[in-house]
Amino acid sequence: MAERKPINPILKLALEMGPIVVFFIAYIRLREQVFTIAGTEYDGFVLATAGFIPLILITTGILWALTGHVSKMQIATAALVVVFGGLTVWLNDDRFFKMKPTMIYALFAGVLGAGLLRGQSYLQFVMEEMMPLEQRGWMILTRRLMFFFIGLAVLNEVIWRTMSTDMWVNFKTFGLTIAIFAFFLSQSRLFQKYAIEQPDQETDGN
Repeated sequence: MAERKPINPILKLALEMGPIVVFFIAYIRLREQVFTIAGTEYDGFVLATAGFIPLILITTGILWALTGHVSKMQIATAALVVVFGGLTVWLNDDRFFKMKPTMIYALFAGVLGAGLLRGQSYLQFVMEEMMPLEQRGWMILTRRLMFFFIGLAVLNEVIWRTMSTDMWVNFKTFGLTIAIFAFFLSQSRLFQKYAIEQPDQETDGN
């Protein structure tokens, strides 16, 4: 297994969030325009989606090159972006890209749920190094996160099917990020209750 390399947290955040921010900016600039390419008209949303696909692959590749590691969630997200973003561009239909968050969160919820049925926390395998918890804490957090992902999947479906594209883009860019941050912030009591104390690193005096 390749050794993970340290990376500046700000650079890591920029690589993970950069494609979403660029997509948002591109959409805002192009949303009122229509482009004719090879005899087919494409609106700004589809063009922004077309740019988003290679960008997320490039940033994921850079992250792997710098750290020697990419999480399974990041790989799954990039794969779904390629599939649903590609369908959006190919069929010139923005509904496919709007369904992508639904598929991502439903997939994550399904994976976590499958682990819980087996008495395991797959979340622990991904995040244990970042926040060591007792086994019971991992199981509780995994169950809560599973239901949270289900809620996000349902919410995404409601928003893209009943509201404007502008509203959906704002939800995808800001709403989902804020919701995930708020979820983990709301689990602070669980982290405190089930945290595993790390032994102090004492200098060997021998």
